[in-house]
Amino acid sequence: MRVHGTHYRTIWMEGDRVRLLDQNRLPFELRVLDLPTHRETATAIREMTVRGAPAIGAAAAFAMAQAFAEAPAANPWPYALEARARIEATRPTARDLFAGVEHVWAAAEAAEGAPVDAALEAAQAFADASVESCRRVGEHGAALIPAGARVLTHCNAGWLATVDYGTALAPVYLAAAQGRPAHVWVDETRPRAQGARLTAWELANEELSHAVIADNAAAWFMSRGEVDLVIVGADRIAANGDVVNKIGTLGRAVCAREFGVPFYVAAPPSTFDAATRDGPAVTIEERGEDEVHYQEGPDAEGILRRVRVTSPGSPARNPAFDVTPARLVTAYVTDTGVFTAAELPHTKR
Repeated sequence: MRVHGTHYRTIWMEGDRVRLLDQNRLPFELRVLDLPTHRETATAIREMTVRGAPAIGAAAAFAMAQAFAEAPAANPWPYALEARARIEATRPTARDLFAGVEHVWAAAEAAEGAPVDAALEAAQAFADASVESCRRVGEHGAALIPAGARVLTHCNAGWLATVDYGTALAPVYLAAAQGRPAHVWVDETRPRAQGARLTAWELANEELSHAVIADNAAAWFMSRGEVDLVIVGADRIAANGDVVNKIGTLGRAVCAREFGVPFYVAAPPSTFDAATRDGPAVTIEERGEDEVHYQEGPDAEGILRRVRVTSPGSPARNPAFDVTPARLVTAYVTDTGVFTAAELPHTKR
């Protein structure tokens, strides 16, 4: 996507260095980070400097390639194996992270005497394939969006959450490019406010109609007939079609079913996990309490500050994801078409 006239991918590689947009600084500052080692790239995944399942899939692929480049040339495998464990431990829920690591590892294993070159090429190929898949998700999903549609989305599933284009927002962008702009209701998505901070920033940059709403307001707008469809992304889709996505997705799906609003899930192939039976079998990441207790924003001088917004001394729980049963999903928007759970080709073993 273009920002102030410059085209950016969310994450890319220059040589064996990873460069990415620092999402913890957006929307207040556009900053590109330079990460020379796999450890720093892994830290960026863990600290959500890069986030969104396809984006962290690319980050994990790049980190794995960096590890091979750092490893002793005579025998890279012990170092690479340790690095793989470090990368895979950063965030346990998103399937894309493991898909990226596995893709690079397989390419390095298959290379005869040149694992570094093979790993670097495979990581770039994984990222490029993700971009193309998301573009096709947008093409297929755009047909679901008539002119003037009012679309509710949750968390951030735009180009910042992928390498480019996005998942849930890709159909919105493509429909607008085809002359059918929609209005987007942007859930703030507490506690990290990815909707209020990232989705809203993307839509404002694209000059698309939108409004940020409190998380608790989504059901109200649906009940009033002011939402025509809901589109969300996913961090993992199990073999039976259950969707693991940002906490709060389940509530949106339940409300959409109650009020007769179509509920779509948009995802590239790397998010589908045919080896996992159903949603309850997925490890759900629980993050630290401070993400609930504190919010961050700029002060009058533009310096980012953290402010506690909960009662001092009170504990908090912070599950990062929930599971939406397949029965609540109207259809899945993929790179090969739009399918019901029974039709999904990606979940077949």
